[in-house]
Amino acid sequence: MSTDPAVGGPLSAFQRLLTDEGQALLAKLRSYDPGRELAVATRLRRDHPAELVSAAIAQTRLRQRAAAKFGAEDAARMYFTPDGVEQATRASVAAYRAGRFAALGVRSLADLCCGNGGDAVALARAGIGVLAVDRSPLACAVTRANAGALGLSELIEVRCADVAEVDTAGFDAVFADPARRGGRGRIFDPEAYSPPLSWAVEAARRAPLAALKVAPGIPHEAVPEGAAAEWISDGGDVKEAVLWFGAASHGAPRVRATLLPGPRTLDSAGLPDPPSGPVGRYLYEPDGAVIRAHLVAEVAELVGGRLIDPTIAYVTSDEHRPTPYATAYEITGTLPFNVKRLKALLRERGVGTLTVKKRGSAVEPEELRRKVKPSGPHSATVFLTRAAGAPTMLLGHPLR
Repeated sequence: MSTDPAVGGPLSAFQRLLTDEGQALLAKLRSYDPGRELAVATRLRRDHPAELVSAAIAQTRLRQRAAAKFGAEDAARMYFTPDGVEQATRASVAAYRAGRFAALGVRSLADLCCGNGGDAVALARAGIGVLAVDRSPLACAVTRANAGALGLSELIEVRCADVAEVDTAGFDAVFADPARRGGRGRIFDPEAYSPPLSWAVEAARRAPLAALKVAPGIPHEAVPEGAAAEWISDGGDVKEAVLWFGAASHGAPRVRATLLPGPRTLDSAGLPDPPSGPVGRYLYEPDGAVIRAHLVAEVAELVGGRLIDPTIAYVTSDEHRPTPYATAYEITGTLPFNVKRLKALLRERGVGTLTVKKRGSAVEPEELRRKVKPSGPHSATVFLTRAAGAPTMLLGHPLR
């Protein structure tokens, strides 16, 4: 039995996709409908080996999943592994970070734990020469294929190696994205990352400039000394946190929230927690990156507001001051938590489309919808939360 990983297994199957026959199969599957998989597979197996057909269909499914992160045009040309799709940086986030590297004067970078090469692609498109490193032969083959498919081979060198054995001296910067998923799913302990976060931090500190991608749930107390932490959201969804070292952290605020598209950046001003007070006419829901970065006080200052409760990240004020860092709502009803009263109020206002948001409440949105049975031509948003320590319902609508 051969021990060569290229003979049999996922790597061999992937390499066959790069042959003329594999490319022809992938082209035939461009309009693939997952609901017709059995019929499609049966038809294709008449002219192609079953293993190749299975690999092509699996790759097509991955491309369809990847379209949400990479866009339909790039995803249709790129290659992926299942873990690679899950862990890949969204293209808009990768492009923002690559732009920041380029603005800092970076022209060469070592991309450690490159996965499927999504970040390497963004960096190369920003004009940066990249050494993409991963210990997985399959990941390296996928990254190499992606560089070729997107016309970036001259800027992306791929090396299959343990990142701990790679000499990064001579590079302007280092970027590391340790694996945060294992055989049992997502890994929450930073020291269980592969490689461990402590190793990545030491590698970053040896570089003139470095960035480490970490999970957005990283505790603030776990941010290493001397690092600047940035939480990034895209379209309102928190995507990741990045720890910046070296030249990128000198003179920078220790904490920052960046919102995409934009980018719009909110830096820490070191403000104390804002006071709390009664619910006013307007409610502000800070962006998730702002909340993760603990910058709710900065938003409260921007809108001249206060917290509805010392423990809840909702800001309220008596005047409307638009800000990109929070969604504003006009509050048209405030009542103690009482499902019957809410149901009556919704019926009175003819609310049939109900958006339920919660913070500080154990009630599930779908459970509430079932109980109030909204019906009517109007829409509204209800917040299940606490105000001055008491379970509270706030009814309103977003302001554009």
